Amino acid sequence: MVTRACTLILRRGVSTYPSRLCKHDSLFQVHPSVSQALAGNRPVVALESTIITHGMPYPHNLSTAKEVEAIIRAEGATPATVGVIEGKVHVGLSSEELDFLSQCKTSLKVSRRDLAYVISQGLSGGTTVSATMIAAHRAGIPVFVTGGIGGVHRDGENSLDISADLTELGRIPIAVVSAGIKSILDIGRTLEFLETQGVCVATYGSSKNFPAFFSPQSGFSSPHQVCNPKEAAALIASALSLGLQSGILFAVPIPAEQAAAGQEIEEAIQAAVKEASDKCVTGRDVTPFILQKVNELTKGKSLQANIALIHNNAKVGSQIACALSKRQNEKSITTTRQNGNLNKGSDIVVIGGINVDFIAKGKTNTLLSGQTNPGSVCQSFGGVGRNIADALSRLGHNPLFISATGSDFHSEAVFSYCKHMNTSGVVQLKKKSTATYCAVITASGELSLGLGDMDIHQQITEQYVSQFEDQLSGSTLVCLDGNLPVTTINYVCSLVEKHNINVWYEPTDSDKASKPFLSEAWKSLCYASPNFSELCTMNKTLGFPVPQALPDTLDEMLDVAMALSRPLLEHFHCLVVTLGACGVLICGENKAGSIYLQPRKWKTKRQLGALFYPALKVTAEETVNVSGAGDSFAGALIAGILQGRDTDSCVRMGLLAARLSLASAHPISPFLTSDAIDPNKHLNWTRPTFIKIN
Repeated sequence: MVTRACTLILRRGVSTYPSRLCKHDSLFQVHPSVSQALAGNRPVVALESTIITHGMPYPHNLSTAKEVEAIIRAEGATPATVGVIEGKVHVGLSSEELDFLSQCKTSLKVSRRDLAYVISQGLSGGTTVSATMIAAHRAGIPVFVTGGIGGVHRDGENSLDISADLTELGRIPIAVVSAGIKSILDIGRTLEFLETQGVCVATYGSSKNFPAFFSPQSGFSSPHQVCNPKEAAALIASALSLGLQSGILFAVPIPAEQAAAGQEIEEAIQAAVKEASDKCVTGRDVTPFILQKVNELTKGKSLQANIALIHNNAKVGSQIACALSKRQNEKSITTTRQNGNLNKGSDIVVIGGINVDFIAKGKTNTLLSGQTNPGSVCQSFGGVGRNIADALSRLGHNPLFISATGSDFHSEAVFSYCKHMNTSGVVQLKKKSTATYCAVITASGELSLGLGDMDIHQQITEQYVSQFEDQLSGSTLVCLDGNLPVTTINYVCSLVEKHNINVWYEPTDSDKASKPFLSEAWKSLCYASPNFSELCTMNKTLGFPVPQALPDTLDEMLDVAMALSRPLLEHFHCLVVTLGACGVLICGENKAGSIYLQPRKWKTKRQLGALFYPALKVTAEETVNVSGAGDSFAGALIAGILQGRDTDSCVRMGLLAARLSLASAHPISPFLTSDAIDPNKHLNWTRPTFIKIN
């Protein structure tokens, strides 16, 4: 008999107890249009908001902000203007929020140093380059467009007046598209400081000349040059791949038609700089004072040029973001094909839950209540539906995943982690909390306590899922998990019945296993993967007799499992019964001493049989996370079926995937690949036992 820890290898999880865990509103709020674009791997461009709050007078500030967003949308990207409103950082602003910031008389200029204070006081303000970079990077946005960045001020070697924009560029891997550096600054020392910070600087266009905001030439050259969006995207991709953790500055010269006024503006700047010095204007007040004075001296020409260069930067930045997104998506497709992808589209649909999991593992086999026990705690991302979609994605498929999260910090972490998946069907709901699950396990891997807050799963409604009716109707396989509302399960079962589509039902615990069996919906199901307890629940819900206690021996357990499977196989094509430490029992159509797993086109009378596979041995020391082994098994088994593999290969792929999961901090191991679970590379297999079902 295998070790006790092996009881977890095919255990999907245990019953969880709903609990109102302590909730805190996230300090960062991402607009739904931005989160959906990021989830779908579509281009997003971040924008600062000090240009709204401090850079231009009303209403020019508001009209410019909206014009810039419109330019970005016209280029095929999603704008994400960043601002702080009443103590919360917003990544992406609504029209009403833009209006608010453009007219707010008490708004502050928020740099990195100010973020904590402004948030703690519940204040509002426009984010500078440095603060915007922080928010954009946290949301997963790689491209940020601004007018011009800050720099080393003149006499900065004595005053040490150096913009936080420069140090932020040195520690955040984000591409900043700007018109260079304002000529009121010390451009030479600024470029030297950027070099010290390890920031890659490249002029965008046909020249290496480094621009000075209102002028295409500053008298200095950039170290590098890119000529078009494709080259810029390649540079960003290389930097991200290297993991340098520093930014890139793309310096975009002002358009030629506006540059003609540059000399007049430069003269006005010099006059404004002198006046600022004479009036002892210092610190953060210098730039707004000079810009206002220059606008007066040039009779609005500087404002027009400012708006024009911002428009141009937005266009260039959007084109770079689109080229980067295209490059990343093409690379993803290429990688997927190299991993054995047989599906060019999302012909698999998975509908189910997303959880943020917290796994606490004690260092002893006995955990004492009422005191702190030594152990380790790790965070991962789970949910039965998410886990199966994750496994399929890592094994060369491209399933469409439909689910719901809250609009909180947890959801942003989920989307960031799940970038390799097609999460375009996941909705973010305001004023809702992303599902969380906490498991406390002993040193040997036994579950001591599980707590779950799963209310958000009830928002995966029939009405929401019906938006994807075309994808469902055209799919090869639909997978449902037991977290879904009964009405949603009934809707999907009714729809797939019309189109003769195979459905896999993955029960999540004994209580939820009954959901499809409360009506005739279960007759539309093709596959299910219950454990022994869930199989009993299915039978009990249909009114069939079930044992009062677990069988004592393996032979008795197999006999009872086959007896419980027999009535369900009147409609199910196949049942995969997981038996903990014992192994797995595959029940279905007897075909030449094996079980036929491939999807069927229609229901016919058939001879039934079962195959029993012993579990793989996993020691307590190897067991890290028990929350995803069953889902890993199911995902790999489904992948094998859809790839047309024989039954032995499919089941052994599942067993190997489950073993990987147990040894990983994540429910689905990041090391899960087709090669890692190739059954032909693991030769010490115990032959399965075939049993006829009467």
